[in-house]
Amino acid sequence: MVNSGTMAAEGPLWKRVQSFSGPVPRSRHGHRAVAIRELIIVFGGGNEGIAEELHVYNTVSRQWFLPAVRGDIPPGCAAHGFVCEGTRVLVFGGMVEYGKYSNSLYELQASRWLWKKLKPRPPRNAPPPCPRLGHSFTLWGNKCYLFGGLANDSEDSNGNIPRYLNDFFELELQTSSGVKGWNVPETRGGGPSPRESHTAVVHCSKASCSPKLYVFGGMRGQRLSDLWQLDLETMTWATPDTKGPAPLPRSLHSANVIGNKMYVFGGWVPVVNAEDQINAVGTEWICTNSVCELDLDTMQWQALSPERQQEEGKACGPRARAGHCTASIGSRIYLWSGRDGYRKSWNYQVCCKDLWYLETEKPSTPAAVFLVKATISMLHVAWRPLPAADSYLLQLQPVAPSQSSPLGLSDTPTDQQPANGAGSGAEHDATAVQPQPLDGSAQRGALAAGGEGAPRGQVSRWSQEHVMITLEPRLSAGEERRGDESPVEAESAQQLYPPADDRRGAPRKSRTPERVIVCKEEGQEYELSTGDPTGSTKLSGSEFEGGSLHHPDQGHVTSTSAPAASEHSNTVHLTGERSHDHTWYDVGVFRTLFSEVTQYSLPPESTQGTGKGGEAQDSGREKLDLTPGVTYRFRVAGINSCGQGAFSPAAEFKTCQPGFPGAPSAVKITKASGSAHITWESPASPSGKILEYSMYLAVRKSRSGPAAGPPGELAFIRIYRGTKTSCTVTSAHLSNAHVDCSARPALVFRIAAKNEQGYGPATQIRWLQDTSKLKAPHSHPQLGATDAVAVDTPSSSTS
Repeated sequence: MVNSGTMAAEGPLWKRVQSFSGPVPRSRHGHRAVAIRELIIVFGGGNEGIAEELHVYNTVSRQWFLPAVRGDIPPGCAAHGFVCEGTRVLVFGGMVEYGKYSNSLYELQASRWLWKKLKPRPPRNAPPPCPRLGHSFTLWGNKCYLFGGLANDSEDSNGNIPRYLNDFFELELQTSSGVKGWNVPETRGGGPSPRESHTAVVHCSKASCSPKLYVFGGMRGQRLSDLWQLDLETMTWATPDTKGPAPLPRSLHSANVIGNKMYVFGGWVPVVNAEDQINAVGTEWICTNSVCELDLDTMQWQALSPERQQEEGKACGPRARAGHCTASIGSRIYLWSGRDGYRKSWNYQVCCKDLWYLETEKPSTPAAVFLVKATISMLHVAWRPLPAADSYLLQLQPVAPSQSSPLGLSDTPTDQQPANGAGSGAEHDATAVQPQPLDGSAQRGALAAGGEGAPRGQVSRWSQEHVMITLEPRLSAGEERRGDESPVEAESAQQLYPPADDRRGAPRKSRTPERVIVCKEEGQEYELSTGDPTGSTKLSGSEFEGGSLHHPDQGHVTSTSAPAASEHSNTVHLTGERSHDHTWYDVGVFRTLFSEVTQYSLPPESTQGTGKGGEAQDSGREKLDLTPGVTYRFRVAGINSCGQGAFSPAAEFKTCQPGFPGAPSAVKITKASGSAHITWESPASPSGKILEYSMYLAVRKSRSGPAAGPPGELAFIRIYRGTKTSCTVTSAHLSNAHVDCSARPALVFRIAAKNEQGYGPATQIRWLQDTSKLKAPHSHPQLGATDAVAVDTPSSSTS
């Protein structure tokens, strides 16, 4: 085990992406990039002609692809404005051909790869923005801010009469799609001089609730080095006092904000002589590969690398360039292409065709590990990717179960609470829930047709709402969802068991004590219960299984009483402790997002568990096998060149005890005529054939009555009980369904199988709903403002 690592003492931590696949864009300059989740969208720019294609790079799978765009496809442009809000991208202005600039505005709905030309209303007190290039176009909230640029006043497109601009506009956006119009706000304090090829970013410091727009550098006959600040609340310009060595004047550079720091890279700068003096202005300019950092809270400049072009072959980062594009994902800044520098005495330039990223921080805290599959001697666990992690350190901790009296087996489902909080599940294709490797692409829900009616069940509850981690669907090239398809996520269910009920469908008390674990993470309180017909937490060998969640720093578990469901509640108040080994053991360091854990390494004799990141040194270390019927606590931490990040909250999973059936898998949902038809595949059943299935649906709750409970809980009714591997959810059931907004809006189903031993763990399915087709109910006493949504009809999501 190596040390956790620290930020390198010299220079920024650049890393080149050495291998990627797909149709790589041709090298260029003057292009722009934005990020949507793990995707980088690149548009425009030119090199021997302006590029028209839209390219997308997936930073997880390291793949380039060309999406099948449609609609009002814009012409190729360069030095344009390019911003992203959610999954929509706005493009304004730019050069469409030599001497011809644009002031057109386009919107791309990236969820459908649909272009649309927008026609915002002009300002009331001024004409709309003129055609231009080299302007800044910056998003904050529901407004885009346009500043400066270069216009061509020549009436002949073959001519060029440049005019530098310093006009300032704001563009108000509509929700989800479209814009309202341009406005020219009244500003005070003067403002920056006319310029183009500058940068503009927005930051809102913790000390001030007022966001600030920062304009830096640019070109107006010569390069500029001034920094301007615009208070977006008071619309007042100012030149803030900065400390530290300010960067050289520059243009065609990039600026990105990570946290409270602005990172400036590259661009054209004046040549510096051997005495570190700038030559006469305008005599000679060269591109740079320097990185400068500005702390936007303290206004302190810091040079992270020298303001010199490093010699070819000796550079520890990207070579000098200008007109490149950058986009930030998490704490990484990705850099693509641009043109290298040349002196005026040279008559050629070369565009770069390389992809880099700048590491600025250690990886963030990951969500909790979730379980994909369990067997007697193996726990197949997975975790959600972190944008800034190169690899992941996985550790476990054996947990000894508390002593309890043995109980008889139950022939009915028992109440089992899913683990709450981040990491308790993952959004996957319901037809094939598999761990997603680091270079994997997203899966989508597949659907089937047909079905039959299902009886209405009684109201039952799990004792707390199941909160998901969601692996958002990847936006892939040319992908279209069929008209009858609905996005579905099938969770890796954290040892879910249906509420107990008897053969007549009425809820009844379970004979099993229920343990409730309470932990807090990031201001949220999570509660969960672990009931089991055998008197201990049970996990059978199948997919979609999991365990309880517990804070990684707690040495024992304090049990509290679970909220009562009704007079038929299966909750039993319990207090007690579970003892466990406090040492964390290394499973390994992985570049994938999953591990089939069968062994773990004992620490070297000189240490008692490291808990540190890096490469696991397993050579010569003794290994222990997982034991059947034992609970293990897991945690994971991301690792990059800055070091190891914090560990995730701990999650507990148990190896299988033979006999109980697994959880149903390969769930498919089809909507038809206001109903939903659900099919699934039978799980493995070590003890005889499957006797029956139970399907439950989360429903809305009234403020009072048997179904009422704490606001975080989900109330379920059983909508199917039988031997078939399909059922139809009627429109009556769907009209009463609860739309869970803990992640993406979705209807929640749970299904479990029963054999001679009893019911096994349940699979939880979240049927994603199109938010544009959700409406507030006329009367809903339970839901708050954020949850006040109801379903018009079951519909597929378009996002």
